[in-house]
Amino acid sequence: SGGAGGGDLNTLRIVVATDNHLGFLERDIIRHADPFEAFEEVLAYAQENAADCVLLGGDLFHENRPSRSTLVKTIELFTKYCMGE
Repeated sequence: SGGAGGGDLNTLRIVVATDNHLGFLERDIIRHADPFEAFEEVLAYAQENAADCVLLGGDLFHENRPSRSTLVKTIELFTKYCMGE
C-alpha cells in the first residue's frame, strides 16, 4: 500500500488539462508568458503528485503552425518535467 503520492499502487493517476493555447498573445509584452506559466503549473502539479500521465485535450497550441519560440519553450517544459532534465 502507499505508492508515490500516497495512493494505492493499483491506482492510475491522470492529470487532465485542456485548451492550453500555448503561444496565445505571444507578442503582448505583458501577457505573452501567461499560457506557458499555466502549462508549467499543470506539469509541476503532475510531477508533485506522481501522476502516471498527463492527458492534454483540446488545443495545445493557439496557432496551427506555432512559432519557433513557442515550440522551443514547449519542448523545454516537456524536457524539464517529463524527461527529468
